[in-house]
Amino acid sequence: MERAKKEAIIEAVLFTMGESVDISKLAEVIEEDTKEAKIIIEEMMQKYQEENRGISIIELDGAYQMCTKGEMYEYLIKVAKSPRKYVLTDTVLETLSIIAYKQPVTRLEIEKIRGVSCDHAVNRLVELDLIKELGRLDAPGRPLLFGTTEQFLRSFGVRSLEDLPSLNPEQIEDFKEQAEEEIQMKLDV
Repeated sequence: MERAKKEAIIEAVLFTMGESVDISKLAEVIEEDTKEAKIIIEEMMQKYQEENRGISIIELDGAYQMCTKGEMYEYLIKVAKSPRKYVLTDTVLETLSIIAYKQPVTRLEIEKIRGVSCDHAVNRLVELDLIKELGRLDAPGRPLLFGTTEQFLRSFGVRSLEDLPSLNPEQIEDFKEQAEEEIQMKLDV
């Protein structure tokens, strides 16, 4: 099979799926090993970048997805009736960051860190497909475990959880102080 046809097959699969496709599946469909498939995809990614195309291929934890470039958003909203643009409150963002850094994590663990109930925030994050249920903890009551989704990676522009910025000890102390202030404000009311 010639190289141009392999690229066309990858494009067609990624375009049609609309979600990420594991490298092993892409390799299988073009009848190559994963190493060669990855080389082909990375060259396609480079070509899209050099040609300043409106689409790109992104990598998400060993899988690939075709996406519209972020800078094309302003043009898309001229055509789309109601583009999906979410506004995340501070509470929802705090909850999401706890889940991203501590996953898999239970609601109780999130609440211990935040010091307040997190039901609304967790439900909103599930609704936005930024987190999902990963299973249940093998403990009394078998509480649900939560973790981030591929949509989280796409939304925040990271390829994998390892790409998340690391927290320094000063930031952790600031977060603790903010949480304690929030608890105190709720107690004072």
